[in-house]
Amino acid sequence: MSTERSLILLKPDTVTNKNCGEVIKRFEDAGFTILGCKMMNLSNEILAEHYSHVADKPFFPEIVSFMQSSPVIAMVLEGDDAIGKIRDMLGPTNSKEAPEGTIRGDLGSDMMVNVCHASDSPENGEIEINRFFNSEELFSY
Repeated sequence: MSTERSLILLKPDTVTNKNCGEVIKRFEDAGFTILGCKMMNLSNEILAEHYSHVADKPFFPEIVSFMQSSPVIAMVLEGDDAIGKIRDMLGPTNSKEAPEGTIRGDLGSDMMVNVCHASDSPENGEIEINRFFNSEELFSY
């Protein structure tokens, strides 16, 4: 097992539906350590960078609108094999396909309104963490 870090973004649906505590509790109960946490409004610039892989798609403006509809909570989680374990906990990206018992299956609505973003690889995790956090905002204990 290797220790990995993942960026988590609790999306606007999670914030407005007041499900943040439930999601964070699930991650903590699974043994992950929160190294950083903050609430923030996402700028056009950070969204363009974060979603650069779909910035040329016709649905990109809808993503921006949704992700700016309320603040999000950004977190850094750390744990053994965190990337795969977190993604298993979340379930498929499309909440309609996520089984009951997964975070998205229990709390999500569809492909975009799907509770949270999680890094998809250790390499992307580090890139994403550095996009949303500076070193003074991360803690070890």
